Amino acid sequence: MWGDEAKAKIVDYLGENVDYVVRFQGGSNAGHTIVVEGKKHVFHTIPSGIMYPKTLCLIGSGVVIDPLNIMGEIEALAETGVDVDGRLVIDERAGIVLPLHTRLDQQGEARLKTSKIGTTGRGIGPAYADLTARSGIRLLDLQFPSYLKKRVKELYAYHGIKPESGEIDILMQDLKAAWQVLKPFVKAVDPILHEARLRGENILFEGAQGTLLDRVWGSYPFVTSSNTIVDAIGIGSGFSARHLDRVIGVFKAYCTRVGEGPFPTEISGALADTIRKQGNEFGATTGRPRRIGHFDAVLAAYSVRLNALDSIALTLLDVLSGIEELKICVAYRIGGKLHTQAPSHHLLLEKAEPVYLSFKGWEEDISGIRRLEDLPQNARIYLQAIEDALELPIEIVSVGKDRSQTFRIPQGVTP
Repeated sequence: MWGDEAKAKIVDYLGENVDYVVRFQGGSNAGHTIVVEGKKHVFHTIPSGIMYPKTLCLIGSGVVIDPLNIMGEIEALAETGVDVDGRLVIDERAGIVLPLHTRLDQQGEARLKTSKIGTTGRGIGPAYADLTARSGIRLLDLQFPSYLKKRVKELYAYHGIKPESGEIDILMQDLKAAWQVLKPFVKAVDPILHEARLRGENILFEGAQGTLLDRVWGSYPFVTSSNTIVDAIGIGSGFSARHLDRVIGVFKAYCTRVGEGPFPTEISGALADTIRKQGNEFGATTGRPRRIGHFDAVLAAYSVRLNALDSIALTLLDVLSGIEELKICVAYRIGGKLHTQAPSHHLLLEKAEPVYLSFKGWEEDISGIRRLEDLPQNARIYLQAIEDALELPIEIVSVGKDRSQTFRIPQGVTP
């Protein structure tokens, strides 16, 4: 959907049985949170599989790297006893986010004022834009200082910005120091994946953001700066999506969105505050309170189709305990007409009036449940309604933050 569906938890849950976990798009604007034995870990660029000592984590060429940010993540992991040496590979083709990009991002948002996109201000958009314009810096450029300095100067000129006295020299020193730290991790990712596939090893790809934030297929222009759908895996890692065996879509039991843009099922008031509090719905990267909405099966079905999903992992079901009435949007009314397909333009999406099915909630605390049959009847009915609306089985259910608060439904909810 719009991201923040607890993908990291599902990646961590599945990661126990895989050999590789791969990020293929986005940058440090992603916030992936994992809770293991009550301890919270937040990642922005490093794949969520890093918590398993035998798992190799790869960052593909489609990711943009903030050198200082990822150095900080590596140091933070080391402080908690997680060693990344020999377990982390960053593709040499990955783009670089410079302080200039952060400045441009924040200036751009300030200039847009009421029309702002609601970015994280981390410089991701300008970095991707520079790569598209063939003016960007890539990770392997750091190996060639003279060439790098020339490219940096050209980048400033491209943006019509005159660097302050000594600014370029300071930046070059910072990049040199970053290269000394990151150099052991920098390799070509695609041969590693190719050989792993030939050996029959298990590879798990981890998306950042969500389908509705895709640069092309999302609610443009209120989107991220990369392609987030399944087909971006080939572009962002060199591993063709044709080789994928299964695709699991991660959805929340309700909807959230961070930043600006249309949100048809958005709610406010006491109910939104309750869900936000119970679900701790604040951005892992920015800390911003997330917007809250009912489950939107129209947009969820759109995501199912775009990504050719095989099954669903449904998260944060426990957050809905104690809510008297639950709703699922199954159609939109736009200009007096009923629509079951998502409109392509954000102005039409903003005018969409949700058509809901209503369901009775449940009072019980379900955070300790580990089997479908132990869920309250109303919770099972709600899950079955989501399956029916999306015509897809729910394979995994999460009922809490911790890794252990997860269970599988091998055949789906519907018998």
